[in-house]
Amino acid sequence: MILPIDPANKLSFKRFIKDGDLVIVYERHDTMKAVKVSEDGVLQNRFGAFKHSEWIGKPFGSKVLSNKGAFVYLLAPTPELWTLVLSHRTQILYIADISFVVMYLEIVPGCVVLESGTGSGSLTTSLARAVAPTGHVYTFDFHEQRAASAREDFEKTGLSSLVTVGVRDIQGEGFPDEFCGRADSVFLDLPQPWLAIPSAGKMLKPDGVLCSFSPCIEQVQRSCEALKSQFTDIRTFEVLLRTYEVRQKILENCPVNEGDSIERPPRKRRQGSAEGSDGTECSSSPTVVTRPSGEARGHTGYLTFARLKCFV
Repeated sequence: MILPIDPANKLSFKRFIKDGDLVIVYERHDTMKAVKVSEDGVLQNRFGAFKHSEWIGKPFGSKVLSNKGAFVYLLAPTPELWTLVLSHRTQILYIADISFVVMYLEIVPGCVVLESGTGSGSLTTSLARAVAPTGHVYTFDFHEQRAASAREDFEKTGLSSLVTVGVRDIQGEGFPDEFCGRADSVFLDLPQPWLAIPSAGKMLKPDGVLCSFSPCIEQVQRSCEALKSQFTDIRTFEVLLRTYEVRQKILENCPVNEGDSIERPPRKRRQGSAEGSDGTECSSSPTVVTRPSGEARGHTGYLTFARLKCFV
């Protein structure tokens, strides 16, 4: 479970794997899988067969071997890892946008958060951790099957006590009246968010914060027009994350002959060669090199934030 909570409403992080736990099986940075541990279970992958019975009792983070001698790591499930392994029923928000949303919505333990557009539950999982152990997330999706699948995921990840999933067309009906003036934050991921903004304003506490996620700038423009009457401090952001690869490589360093005017730059070592082009001895040394990752994501969407005006 991502956030197991005991009856006293305290977070209790288990450090050892037991039967029925959810673990993230890590093969490499881009190959992970969520697996529920069972006493007689076996995981089959390209590295061989891994018996679940050998996982039970080990601490999270353990390296375990297959019948072929290959290995994987067993990681504790976190919202960050769950975002990388969950089933994509819709386009999801990733870690860069999620962390920005949680911070700018000013979400802390005990907050009540309303979300429209549950989708695959990627953001919802992080919202639940942010409000735990005494807060709650109420998330709505108009698609009944999607909502049911999300509900099952929250049961699987141990978040059902922190998240309530509802089926409702927020664009057409607005949020339920029972939440009027109760929400600390509202998040909208809708095709026409401007239709839901009047209802969101009624749900927020004074000085509460709203965020709308939109992939197109035209949606942002219409949303900002709708926000002007009830909200202030309206700001839009685009979060672009650039990752770098860090590798160690062997480079040759050849000495400069007397009279040479330009120093030779270090170069990659050639197989079976330890001499420069002029026969001089070259030394090899490990060097750390970096370059931008080819897997970097570009535009995901625009995040528009606004704060509810306080009318005296």
